[in-house]
Amino acid sequence: MSENFNTEIISPEKVLLRDKTESVTIPSFEGEMTILANHISLITFLRPGIIEINGSKKVKYFIEDGTVEFSNNNLVILSSTIIETINLTKDKIDKIIEESKSFLNRDTLDDKKRYILSHKIDCLQRIN
Repeated sequence: MSENFNTEIISPEKVLLRDKTESVTIPSFEGEMTILANHISLITFLRPGIIEINGSKKVKYFIEDGTVEFSNNNLVILSSTIIETINLTKDKIDKIIEESKSFLNRDTLDDKKRYILSHKIDCLQRIN
């Protein structure tokens, strides 16, 4: 039987999730990472992508950015841009993709912003 750890997902408005989880997969800048109980301590930044929660229920969230801290079997994810994927309609996804593509076409973007926008568009197209 797998060990569980505490997971919280917090946005400025509210706590979106507080659960005992078996695993959480996050899209960090270092790459996609799965956290299990007794993982080494870490602090990292999130890039656009999908967070997959395997706890009392399986839940997926689309996230644009945020931070993650894991220590002593407590995972905290902080983000102001997180949406449960079941709340993403095709129209909403299309609108976000269109806005992101218009930003991507600007000449003033630096490489980091292009990288982030490209991941955002790619992830949303896979959901859609």
